[in-house]
Formats: sequence, structure tokens, C-alpha cells
Amino acid sequence: MSLDAEITRIPRPFDPDLGRVAAEAVPDLSAPMRDLIQGAAGSSPYLNGLILAQAQWLPGALDAPLDALAAETAALREAPPDRLPTDLRQAKSRFALVTALADLAGAWSLEQVTGTLTDFAGLACDLALKAAMAPLIARGKLPGQTQDDLETAAGLSVIAMGKMGAHELNYSSDIDLICLFDETRYGSDDFFEARLGLVKATRAMCAMLSDRTANGYVFRTDLRLRPDPAVTPVVIAMEAAERYYESLGRTWERAAYIKARPCAGDLMAGDRFLETLTPFVWRRHLDFAAIQDAHDMRLRIRDHKGFVGSITVPGHDMKLGRGGIREIEFFTQTRQLIAGGRDPDLRTRKTVPGLAALAEKGWVEGKAADTLSAHYRAHREVEHRIQMVHDAQTHIVPNTPDGIARIACLMDCDSDTLMARIKDRLTEVHALTEGFFAAGHGAPRPEMTQIPAEIDQTLVARWLSYPALRSERARTLFDRLRPELLARLSSTAKPEETFAALDGFLSGLPAGVQLFSLLQANPTLIDLLIDIAGTSPSLSSYLSRNASVFDAVIGGDFFADWPGMTALRDQLAGTLARERDYETQLDTARRWAKDWHFRIGVHHLRGLIDGTAAGAHYADLAEAVIAALTPVVQAQFALKHGSPPGRGAAMMAMGSLGAGRLNAASDLDVIVIYDPDGIEMSEGPRPLASRAYYARFTQALITAMTARMSQGRLYDVDMRLRPSGNQGPVATSLQSFTNYQRDEAWTWEHLALTRARVISGHDGLGADIEAFRAALIAEPREAAPVLAAVADMRDRIAAAKAPGGVWDAKTGAGRMQDIELISQAGALTSGVTARDVSAGLDGAVASGWLSTAEAATLTRAYTLHWTIQSASRLLSGDALSDEDIGAGGTAFLLRVSGAQSIEGLRAELSQSYVDCAACIDAAIKRATHQ
Repeated sequence: MSLDAEITRIPRPFDPDLGRVAAEAVPDLSAPMRDLIQGAAGSSPYLNGLILAQAQWLPGALDAPLDALAAETAALREAPPDRLPTDLRQAKSRFALVTALADLAGAWSLEQVTGTLTDFAGLACDLALKAAMAPLIARGKLPGQTQDDLETAAGLSVIAMGKMGAHELNYSSDIDLICLFDETRYGSDDFFEARLGLVKATRAMCAMLSDRTANGYVFRTDLRLRPDPAVTPVVIAMEAAERYYESLGRTWERAAYIKARPCAGDLMAGDRFLETLTPFVWRRHLDFAAIQDAHDMRLRIRDHKGFVGSITVPGHDMKLGRGGIREIEFFTQTRQLIAGGRDPDLRTRKTVPGLAALAEKGWVEGKAADTLSAHYRAHREVEHRIQMVHDAQTHIVPNTPDGIARIACLMDCDSDTLMARIKDRLTEVHALTEGFFAAGHGAPRPEMTQIPAEIDQTLVARWLSYPALRSERARTLFDRLRPELLARLSSTAKPEETFAALDGFLSGLPAGVQLFSLLQANPTLIDLLIDIAGTSPSLSSYLSRNASVFDAVIGGDFFADWPGMTALRDQLAGTLARERDYETQLDTARRWAKDWHFRIGVHHLRGLIDGTAAGAHYADLAEAVIAALTPVVQAQFALKHGSPPGRGAAMMAMGSLGAGRLNAASDLDVIVIYDPDGIEMSEGPRPLASRAYYARFTQALITAMTARMSQGRLYDVDMRLRPSGNQGPVATSLQSFTNYQRDEAWTWEHLALTRARVISGHDGLGADIEAFRAALIAEPREAAPVLAAVADMRDRIAAAKAPGGVWDAKTGAGRMQDIELISQAGALTSGVTARDVSAGLDGAVASGWLSTAEAATLTRAYTLHWTIQSASRLLSGDALSDEDIGAGGTAFLLRVSGAQSIEGLRAELSQSYVDCAACIDAAIKRATHQ
């Protein structure tokens, strides 16, 4: 489309006579185009020179600017090597001129302007590099490489950094490049010769772009962002660069790589290299320590440039000064570094889309993102106009009235209006960004500096000896936090108890910088930390070893409604699919599950859900982990031994998992059943007989869940409920399982099946297993032998394990396990396939050996017992004792139970155990003596 048709604004000429001369030199201009040319040339000596030099070419270019630039690109690709330096310079002039006129006319957006300039820079780099490399290949200076390798630049990849990487180049940008080569393209004996040749090619590329000739220059190139530029060659091996970033990379380099993009040479090798840097750039935890690093960089820039005092627009640096472009970029990139490791949607190179993504995910307020985006665009427009005047690499607003007037003319406004608008924008940007970077850096409030009287001051003093406070940076951060921590401790019901719990948390914390940075940036987390430390020693101990789970709290949807098993399974499956390494997948599953486990615990602790909901959520989580992890283990196992023979394996959950109700410390009872469907061997590099295949696969699957890795273990798994217990194979064929259950199983094994549930594996196999289970349970049974078996089991349990006190609501006469046995007996004698306790008790009533009143008593009691058991396991992973409860735990138990006092709750539990035991004893006696 003609530029004439897209004009929305026209700059005014600072020097009308100069502008008129330029406009008259270009033939066949419409009136609007003449005014555009006159305004551009009359205010910018640089554009004036370009217009006069390209006067005859310009009319056709203005009539179809995109076609004209495409023709320039095509011509460059066909240019002979000896002409390329000159042709690149002419093309640069034409690209800059057309882009500037489209920009001044309001015809192109900021993105189109910067994108056009950036695409040309990438083309210029690629052509210059390959032109420099071709003779080296021809002379054999790059061992093993032929002319066919020129297309991929013999493994050399040019990584665009900064504005070029983000497609945000301005008119007079340097282009920041890092040049790397794929060392695997060369033999070890050829490495140094190849590197020497690639260094020559890189230097020749930079010279072709940067050298000033009679035709000007193409781009100033800067290679100093590479690792350790003072001592490394201009092009280095990718493997060496990777080792540098893994061991020595700094926060500013992480931020720089947010915008990194292969732009020339071997693009695929560049992409692979950037993929290897993902763990370096994007930390898996929420990295609030990056705020301090970025703030320190800002302060160093200010000190170096002397940016102090109030904002004055004349002479202000629009890029590095207060409220300028770099402030917005730092703000955006730092937020991306904080959360981008956990959310790939935030990993965008461009600033404005980055702000939009942060706002969408709740990391930046929408209004603030909109304001910063608008001001970023406006700042870039001012920057462009400054650079248009003389094609100078400057970002500084002119100090002279004439200089300011030129910029104002290019923006079609008067000087006073321009200065006022710029100052307003700079001030607003500074206010928005300074609050983010400098929040919490002021002096603490006076009332927060005193140690509360209830707290032993010697204990506070010993905090500095803890591992988390060994580094100077950690101590500095903690010094800012300590007054707030102490102030909030003093407001709790029993400060000395809460302090002791917090002291335990801090003493177990292996490192502090990340957590202290997170707390400083999110003060509301301090209340949650104190709540957890003062209420749940188990959760607090876990948190001290895994402080990164706090990331989940500020992840945006921590307090949203429970998503359900299917959504959880799909989310984890997607997360695991993004990891290529098996061990990394297993660690990722652990980290993901711990985040969700922690979430359930916090929701329960804070009263957002009750014990019943928490039990269902823990079970959903375990099922989702197994369902998502099983295909990953299967795929890894199949690499050696081939795909599963037959219909594969299904995992059947038993016990609490089968019933869909776990607590915070539950292990998982499972059975693995497979169906080879007549196939005797697997097909793979190392085939196995079907029985051996599924036995080893089951071992691999259990190991995947139970092995201690860097992120701990997923779950403890118990497989003793499988046929023949520990003496039987770890995986059982469907035929063996059904035969065993029909002909050999004890009554207690049939009781266990009443709560069994298939949770992963082949759908058809799972349906067959469930159909068999339902048919087996539905078979008619006399109550007497079933209840006799229950009586025997009660005796065995009592002999094996005594109750752990009144707070142990699970084990012992009249407690949860006892009620569950009676419920399972009710399901078995009535043919009820439902797995919940109340359904089984109703079945017992229907079978005639339990009264309605007894069933009601047991149902009501089981609800109380589960409430206490789920709460106690959240408070302490082991059996809860009176000494462990504390003030926070007491308040929690009273809240979840509705009791008025801890003494009253203890008495209510004790009486409930007695009453339930009496009900169960009476029922068994009636059934076994009829």
C-alpha cells in the first residue's frame, strides 16, 4: 500500500527552506508526501542527506514501501562478495529512510518500525558472516567443512542480544552480538585450527558491518556481552560458554538472555544452545533475589552516570536516566526472572508483550502495565526522534532551545508541550518502578526495632550463627526483615511459643537469600510463616527444608478452588512433557507434588477447607501423580525392553487411597495387576518374558515414587496387600489375581478389596478388574465367619500396636481403623461396592447384624476421629502428644472440632473410643454367637 494513503500525521520543518529544497528534489510527490518530506528534511540533517541521496529511488519506494524493501533484500542476497559491503550500506540507508518516513507519518507502529530495522540487521549479519566465511572454507581453513556447510556458517551461530534480540532496534543502535560455534562439528585435533578460522570470519563480519567508508557504515557491532570478554576470543565454543554460565553466570547475564535470539549463521545450533541455558536463565523457584541484583545494577548506573536529584528534561537520558526506558525494561525483566522459571508464558523477549503477560498472570497490576507500556512506546518515540536528527547513538534530550525545537517539530508539537509530556511520563515511570525496586529498603519503623519482652534475647542473637545467615547478603536482608518478624511475633497469643517455633524453622533453613528476598517483597507471607511455624511443627519443618514451596503461595491461584484430579493430572503431564531428561522429570514431579501438598496443608490450616475436603484433595493429588508419572516411567522402561506386552498394567489403590481419603502423612497402599493377553515376550532391544517385564516395570515405577532425589521422595509405597503379601511377586497377572482371590484369599483380603480402586493403566483392564471386584463382593456371605475374621484381626492389631495416646484417632479399639473394619465387613456381607465408611455401615444394618443406632454412633464418631486424625497429621507427622500441640495447635484442633476447650475435646475423644468399641464388640458378639 502507498505510504500516502496511510499518513496520519506530518512533522513540521524546523528549517522550512532546507525542507523545501529536499522536497523539490524528489519528483512526483503528492501534496501530503511533499509536506512529509519537507518536515522530515527540515528538522533532521541526517534524513535530509538521505532524501537528497535517494531522491530518484524514493518515489517508487513511497508508492509501495514494503515491496521496495523486499526488493532490496532480494538484491542483497544476489550481490557478489566484492559488492556486498557497498550494497549493504546503500540498503541500510534505504531501509532507514523508508522506515523513518513511515514512522514520522504515523503509518507504521513502533513494532513495525523496530522490527523492520531488526530484520535488516539480522540479514546484514548473516550475509556478512557467510561472505567472510566462504573464502576460508575454500582455502581449507575450516577443517572438514565444504561449501555445503556455508548455509549453516560451519556451525557458527550469531546470538542477537538486547534490543536486537527482542526485535526492538532503534535507528542508531549498536547491535550486541555473542558469537558461538558448535564444537561438535569439528574433531578434537581440529578444534584450535577451526576456532582460529572462525575468529577470522567473525572479525571480518564485524569489519564489514562497522567500518566507516565513503558510503557510511551498516551497524556498529559490540561483542562484549560474551563470557569474560577481556580474555576470551570473539567466538567461543558453545560447550565452554555453557560451562561459564553454569558456574560463573551473573544475574545481569540471566536478564540479558531473556532477549537472546539466534539471528545469523547456524540458527538451529543457536536454538539448541539457548535451550541448554534454560535452567540458568529461568530458575525453577520464584527468584525474588533478582530484585536486589537489578536494584544494585540501577544504582551503579546512576552513580556512574551521575543521575541524581530531581528529573530535569533538557539533558535527560531517555534510556538510562530516572524514569527512562531502562527502568521499564529492568522492571519487566526482573519480574520475568522472578516467575518465568515456573511459568513459560512469561518468557517473552519483547518489553510490551512482557508487561502484558505479567499483568495477565497477576504479577503486575493491569493499570500499571498499561501505563508502563504506553510510556515505553512514548519514550521510544522520543528516543527515535533524538537519533533521527544526526544518526547519532544518543538518548539524551538536547539542552539547547534549538535542539529541543527540532525534536518537537519531528513530533508535531511545540517545545513546552513536549517537555511537559516527557517530564510527566518520566515522573510516573520512576514512581512505579522505584517502589518495586526500593520497597523495604528504608529504615524500619521505630516501634518494630525492640525485641518483645517475652522473647529470650540471647536466642535472637544466635540467629546469626544459623546456616541461612552465613552470607553477608543474607544477613543484610534479614536485618531488614527482623523488626517486622519480631513485631508480628509479639502480637501472637503466646509470643514465646511462636518464637521457639520460628527459631526452629530458621535453624533448619539451609540458605536464606531467596526466602528473605521473597518475604521482603511479599510481607503478607510473614503472617503465613508465623502461622505455620506456630501451629504445625511438621509443616514448618518441611517448609524450612523446602522454602521454595512459598512460590506457590504467590503463584496467582494458590487460594483458588480445588481443580480436581483430572486437571491436576493433565497439568503435571504437561509439565513433565517439557522435560527431556528422565531424572529431571522425576525431580520435577516431586517439586510439583510438594507445591500442591503444601497448598492443601495451608488451606486446611487456615480453615479454607475441612478435614474431609483435605482428605479428598490429598487423594486426588496422589492419584494425579501416579496417573501422570506412570506413562513417563513406561516410556523410559520401553527404551530398553520395548512396549508392554498385552494390555499393560493397572495400578489398584488400596486402603485410604482406594477410599479416596488420605491425610498429610499417608503412605500409599497399591497393587499392580497386568494382563499379557497371551503374549509371552516384549519386543525391544533387551526383550523380557512378560512376567519378568511387569515385575521389573513395577519395581521401576515404585522406585520412581520412593527414591530419594534432590527434591526428596514422592510417597512411601506399601505393596503388602498384594496376593501372598511380601512373599508374592510385586506384579500379579490378572489371571493369577482372580484365581487367588477366588480360591486362596483370606477373608481380610476380601475385606481390603471393598476399598480397592483402579487409578491408572489400560482402561479396559481397569474395567475388568473392577467388574471382578464388584462380582466378588456381591457373592452371598454369612455374617458370622466374616465377623469372626474381623475379631481375629482386631486382636492381631491390638497385639501388634497400642494406641499412641488420646490424639491417635486411628489405631486402637473404637478408633478409625476399628470402625473401618466393621464398615468393610458390612460392605462384604451386603454386597455394597461403594468404598466409603458410611455406605459400609449402612450395609451392615441392611445385613441385620448392626443396628441403625449403632451405625449412626459409628458414623458420627468416625467423622470426629477423621477430623482429629487429619488435623494431628498436619500438626505432626508422627503421633501427636500433649507436649507437641502448643498454643497454635490447640487453637487449630478446637477450630476444626468445634470443641470449647482442649480438655473437653480430650474427654469427648476418650468417651467416643469407649462407646465405639462397645458398639463393635456387641455387634461381633451378636453375629458370631447366633
